[in-house]
Amino acid sequence: MRRIVFCDFDGTITTEETFVAVLKKFAPELSAKLLPQMYARQLTLRQGVRQILESIPASRYTEILEFTQTQPIRPGFVQLLDFLEFQGVPLVVISGGLQGMVETVLDRLVERVHAIHAVDVDTTGSHLKVISPYEGGTELVAKVEVMSKYPAYQKIAIGDSLTDLNMGMQASVVFARDRLAEYLEEQQKPYIPWDNFSQIREYLVKLWK
Repeated sequence: MRRIVFCDFDGTITTEETFVAVLKKFAPELSAKLLPQMYARQLTLRQGVRQILESIPASRYTEILEFTQTQPIRPGFVQLLDFLEFQGVPLVVISGGLQGMVETVLDRLVERVHAIHAVDVDTTGSHLKVISPYEGGTELVAKVEVMSKYPAYQKIAIGDSLTDLNMGMQASVVFARDRLAEYLEEQQKPYIPWDNFSQIREYLVKLWK
C-alpha cells in the first residue's frame, strides 16, 4: 500500500467530544473524578475508560446509541472521502470510543471507510463489559498496533486529543488540533494544524501533486 490515512473519530470526525459527553452523562461522578486524571496523564486511558464504561448498566446501551445519533460530522469529511477514493487511498477510522457509536454517527458512510477499529462492549451482563482486540500499553485501543496492520510508505494521522498522541508520533504526516496539538508541541513533533476536513483535503492535494 502506497499511502493510508488513519483518522480518529471522537472530536475529529464529530464536531464535539461525543464519547466524553457519553461518559459524563451516563457515569457523571466517576467521570468527574477520573477524566482530569487521564488528561493529566496520571491515569492511563486503558484504566480510566474501562472503569467508567464498566460502571454503566448494560440496560442503558441503547440510550447511549440514541444520544450519539444526532452528533454532527465536521464539515468537509464527505469531500475528503471523495478525494481519497479518487486517489485510491484508504481511510481507516481508529477510535478509543465505542464501535456502536462510530457506526451510528457515520451511518451510510460506514461503507465508504476502509475499516473501523474501536472499543466493543458485551451487554449480556448487569453492566457493560469492555471488549477490545487491540488493547495494549496505556490504551484500550492501541492505535499504533492497529497502524502496524497496514503497511504503507506514507501513513497520515488525523486527530485532536490524548488518545491520538501515540498515533501522531508514529505517522509520517499528522494533522492535529486541540489537545493533540499541545501534546505534540511538548514532544517537539511537527504537525499541521486544522479545523475542518476541507483544509486537510487542500493540503493533501498539494502534497500529492
